[in-house]
Amino acid sequence: MTDTILYTAAEGVATITLNRPQVLNALDARMIVELRAACERAEHDVTARAVVLRGAGPAFLAGGDVAFFRANLARMPALVREGGAELNHAILALRRAPKPVLASVHGAVAGAGVSLAAAADLAIAAEGTKFTVAYSKLGTSPDGGATHFLPRLLGARRALELMLLSDAFDAQAALRLGLVNWVTSAEQLVSETEAIARRLALGPTLAFGEIKRLVNESPDQTLAAQLEIEIDAFARCAGTRDFAEGVTAFVEKRKPVFKGD
Repeated sequence: MTDTILYTAAEGVATITLNRPQVLNALDARMIVELRAACERAEHDVTARAVVLRGAGPAFLAGGDVAFFRANLARMPALVREGGAELNHAILALRRAPKPVLASVHGAVAGAGVSLAAAADLAIAAEGTKFTVAYSKLGTSPDGGATHFLPRLLGARRALELMLLSDAFDAQAALRLGLVNWVTSAEQLVSETEAIARRLALGPTLAFGEIKRLVNESPDQTLAAQLEIEIDAFARCAGTRDFAEGVTAFVEKRKPVFKGD
């Protein structure tokens, strides 16, 4: 990894930090490649039982690097395809990862920043965060899965409103819309993120992976198929040591100590 993306892992939590604070972590070609590598690393990191996405400096992610776009206008169609393929791999790795992914956002969350936050399983925002889908203001359509995730999170008409008009909205509006799960003060964002991530990392990781997969795949299944898939997942969980611990702890009226296996 070079320094536009930082990857750390400690106490069961992998943290991916977007690290171009001088441009509000706007994505350029190099950063997208490194983001893919970090997301795929987190997907396969057996020491990580939860993943946190965050931004260094004053913002989470202010979208694509418009200065890079302007400097490469003649090549942009080809560059979009190249960079988009890398970003797609990053998003897919986060969705495939058999562990919860938590986005911790602040400052500006624009364009691909909204896409990345929406791709996470959970999201927490600092008061004062400003969101905008933004793409239409540049005369383009969204990428990074925005047109997939936003209709599912917000409903089609609300998603279209945000994508067509690209109006800015604040953290409380994001909470009401369902784009984020929690809003906290800017001063407490780090500690609240750590508390949620730690709670996830101490949970039944294999069961969390099954839950995530079931929810992600459910829109493509009939009810009958989903019922069968649920039973298969439950049966796999029932063979784990965490299940035995959970059942034993319940009977013994104590808090379970899950190991993630």
